[in-house]
Amino acid sequence: MTTETYEAYVYAYPHKTAYRELEPPRPLREVWADEDLDALFLYMHIPFCEMRCGFCNLFTRTGAPEELTGAYLAALDRQATALLDALEGGGTFATAAFGGGTPTYLTASELERLCDIAARFSGFGTGPLGVETSPKTATADRLTVLAERGTTRVSIGVQTFIDEEARAAVRPQKRAEVEAALDRIRAAGFPTLNIDLIYGIEGQTPASWLYSLNAALAWRPEEIYLYPLYVRPNTGLALLDREWDDWRLTLYRMGRDHLLAEGYEQVSMRMFRLPSPDARGTEYCCQTDGMVGLGCGARSYTASLHYSFEYAVKARPVRAIIDDYVRESDFGSARVGFTLDADERRRRHLVQSLLQAAGLDRNSYRARFASDPFDDFEADLTSFAKREWIESTPDTITLTPEGLAHSDAIGPALFSPGVRKRMASYEAR
Repeated sequence: MTTETYEAYVYAYPHKTAYRELEPPRPLREVWADEDLDALFLYMHIPFCEMRCGFCNLFTRTGAPEELTGAYLAALDRQATALLDALEGGGTFATAAFGGGTPTYLTASELERLCDIAARFSGFGTGPLGVETSPKTATADRLTVLAERGTTRVSIGVQTFIDEEARAAVRPQKRAEVEAALDRIRAAGFPTLNIDLIYGIEGQTPASWLYSLNAALAWRPEEIYLYPLYVRPNTGLALLDREWDDWRLTLYRMGRDHLLAEGYEQVSMRMFRLPSPDARGTEYCCQTDGMVGLGCGARSYTASLHYSFEYAVKARPVRAIIDDYVRESDFGSARVGFTLDADERRRRHLVQSLLQAAGLDRNSYRARFASDPFDDFEADLTSFAKREWIESTPDTITLTPEGLAHSDAIGPALFSPGVRKRMASYEAR
C-alpha cells in the first residue's frame, strides 16, 4: 500500500483516466433501459473560465467568445433531446448541479437558457440545485437569475484571502473583489454558501492559513471545503523542490480543528458544514442512483457503465474537443467510458461510502451484494485497521479522524488492478 498521504483526490470511481473508447458505441436507450430512474442526478458542465488557475486540471478553456458559448448551449439542448428520448419520458431528478469550468462565465441571458434546458427534465427546480462561481463572474445579474431559478447552493472558489498567496497559486485575484462577490451572493439569499480554500500554497504559513480561515468564517458559510494543493501534470504550477506531505497534513489538521471548534461538522476529509435543521437534503444516493451528465466535460453513471466524452487538460486538445462537441448532431450513444463488472461495482460502493465521515452501512452493502465488505476486501480493510484508519461495528465501517486525514491514500489503495493498469497507460494531453 502507498505510504503517501496525498496520492490522489478520489471524488469518483473509477477515475476518468481509466475510460476508453467503447467499441462499438452503446446506444443510450440500451444503456438506460434497466436502470432505476426514480432519483437521478442532473449534472450540466460548462467548460469555460475567465482564467486558468495554476493548480487547475479541469476540462476547461479560457476566453470563449459569445459565438462559442451560444453554440455550446445549442449542443447541450441537442444532447438533452437525445437523452430524454433514451429515457422515453421517464426519470425523476432528485438534485442538479451546474459545474465546470465556471458556469457563471455565461451571461445572465445564457444562464436563463441553461436553466430552460435543465427544466426539460422532470423534477428540476423542485430539488437542490448547486452552482459553482468565481469572484469575477458572481455578478448581480447572474446571481439574480440563479436565485429566481431555484438555486439552493452557490460554491465560490476563493482559495485564499491573501493576495500574495493567490499570485503564488497562479490565481490573479484581489481580496476586495472576493469580498464584493461574497456580499452579492449573500444579498441574493441563497440558502447555502460554500467557500473553497486551499492549503499547501507556496509561502503559506500556519498564521496565514488561520488568517484565511477566519476571513472565510466572517461570512459564516454553511459549508467550507478545505482542499490540499496538488501539483498535477499539465497544470501551470511547477513541481515543488521539497517534500511537503507533512506540511500539508499539519495545515489540514489545523484547519479541521479550527472549523470543528467553530461548530462545523466534518462530512469528509474536505467538506465541513454547519449543522442545521433547515438544510435541504436530497434523496439521491451516489452509491446506487444514476447520474446524467450533459456537456462535453460531464460524466454519466449507470450501474454497469460510466461514460463521457474525451478528456484533456492542455489548451489545444481541450479546444478541439469542445469544437467537436458543438458540431455534433448525434448524441444518441455512449462512445467513451468504463464498464463495471461485479467487483468494480463493489469497489465503487465501498470507496464512495468509506471516504465519507458517515462511513459504510454494512447492511446496505450486504443487501445489495449478498456479501460483507470484509469478505470482499479483507486485505485492504485489515491493513487500514492495523494503521488505525478505520473502525468497525457489525453495522458500519467508518474512518477514524486519522483515517479521514489519509483519505487521499485510502481511496487510491482501493483501486482495482485493472483500473490502475488503464490509468498508468493513459496518455495525458
